[in-house]
Formats: sequence, C-alpha cells, structure tokens
Amino acid sequence: MSYVGPDFDPPQPRRNRRRALTVAAAALVPGALLGWVMYEAVGGPGDGGASGNAAVRPSDTAPTISATNDDKPPGPTPTTDSTSAAPHTSGSLKGKVVVIDPGHNPDNFQHTAEINRKVNIGTNWKECDTTGTSTNDGYTEAKFTLDVAHRLRALLQKQGATVKFTQDGDRSWGPCVDERAEIGNKAHADAVVSIHADGAGAGQRGFHVILPAKVNAGAANTGPIVASSRALGERIAGSFVRATGSAPSNYVGDGTGLVTRKDLGGLNLSTVPKVFIECGNMRDTKDAAQLTSSAWRQKAARGISDGIVSFLRG
Repeated sequence: MSYVGPDFDPPQPRRNRRRALTVAAAALVPGALLGWVMYEAVGGPGDGGASGNAAVRPSDTAPTISATNDDKPPGPTPTTDSTSAAPHTSGSLKGKVVVIDPGHNPDNFQHTAEINRKVNIGTNWKECDTTGTSTNDGYTEAKFTLDVAHRLRALLQKQGATVKFTQDGDRSWGPCVDERAEIGNKAHADAVVSIHADGAGAGQRGFHVILPAKVNAGAANTGPIVASSRALGERIAGSFVRATGSAPSNYVGDGTGLVTRKDLGGLNLSTVPKVFIECGNMRDTKDAAQLTSSAWRQKAARGISDGIVSFLRG
C-alpha cells in the first residue's frame, strides 16, 4: 500500500530517538505484558505446548517487539528453532473461515476513473481503491500481495480452514475498499487479513500491522471488533518477526510493529476481526530485496499463517 493514496496517510516522520523511546516504553509495560512479549519471542503458534489463553492481550498498550531495524533484528540472533514454528495439527482449523484481502489489483492502473470514485468509509469519503506502490525496479505491490496471498491460502487450507479471497486477479479492477470489507462480513469470517507493502522513503524499513481504532460514525462501528482485532494483530506481529527475521517498522509504531488507525475503510466497515499488514517498504532497497525474494515471501506467508492459527486456536 503506497503511503500516498486514498486509504493511507503519509507515515509519521522518523524519530531520531526511537531506540531510547522504545526502551522507555518497555520500562512502563506491566509485568504481565512483558510475559506476553516473552511468550511471543520463544513460544507462540506451533510450539505445540503453548496455549493462546496464556497470552495477555491489553486493549490499549502495544507490546514492544524490538527496538531497531538494521540488517537483522536486535537482541539474540534468531535461530532455526525460534524462527520456524513447528507444524500445526492438520485440520486444526476445520470449521474456521479466513478471508484474505490481497491489496490493490494488478489492473487498477488501467481503470483510474473507476478506482477514483468516492465511497463512504464511515468517517468520511475516500477513493474506491489505489494502484498501490512498487519497487524501484518495477515489482508491483499488487503482484506481491497476490503471491503472498496464494502462499498463505495453501498454508491455511492445510490446517483445514475455509479460505476466501476478496480478489484473485480475476476482475479488471478493485474491489473498492467498502466491498472488500463487505466480503469478509458476509463470509462471517473468523479472521480477515489485508496484505500490503508500503511505499515510504528510502531508509524507512520494516513491517507493521494496522489495527482498527474505535470508530462509530455512519456505517462504521468497530467497537465490537477492536479487542479481537488487536489480539489477531499481536499474534501476527509476533509470528512475523520469528518467521521472517524482519524487525518492526522504524518509521511508524514506535518500534512495536503495531499501528492503530481510523482512516481505513477496510477496517472501519468490518464487522469481523480484521487487520492490515504492511510487510515491508518497497522503496527501500534492503526491504525490496526481501519482498522480491520468493523464499522470503514464503516466510512472510508462514509468519502471517502462524499468527492466524494461534489466534483462531485461542
């Protein structure tokens, strides 16, 4: 998702004292939440013995996952055991419905009139959709999101989940952001994940998961899904770190990998647990090298899948 567009505001300026701020924030986190961080760092979905109920899910305080975004995450170097979750029991998600929302559409650029049409997102009106961003070498966000979505679907189906897409490159443009939300709502999805990659400035690196803010305006009423969406987002963020070795964003989220927003129609109009994930910054050369790697995209899909599985198994 390009940071310039109808459904994404420009990111906050990079904080020069991010490391110090993150450490200070961590010092204020309650002991129970630190237990959650340790759980996510060494356990989480796929370690076989951990129960989802052991994780504390505060509604207002985001866990600090890491404090930097250099060539590798800070702290202990991830090992094979810590970054590769053990296989889940086959069929463990039988009866669960997951909707995957691959951001944008490969052909949106050919239908500017259609995607520029305004739709109501509750808090205001925004364009139907955007073209998305791309790497400097021309690898588009729309291609990236579909590739990761296909990999994610295969992983979730192995667990017995029913998986639905909002689009699979099977329509000439869109769908609009309001329709994307409606697809998840009509499916009565147990979880919805919208997959994106950002288009921020060079040097701005890392992933972040976007959570719905509490909104009650017009057709939007996120109150019933704020807590469950946060729980879903926290699980995905922790699993994404382990599976990919990527660090949380160094330009939004204060190092937590979590951002709460009220300006996204796909979240505002959802009536089921839903989050967005920006898997990296396509405009940064180091992030782009990961995003264009087939092997890394498989890790990204695994990280998202593990988070969803952990959330749904409770």
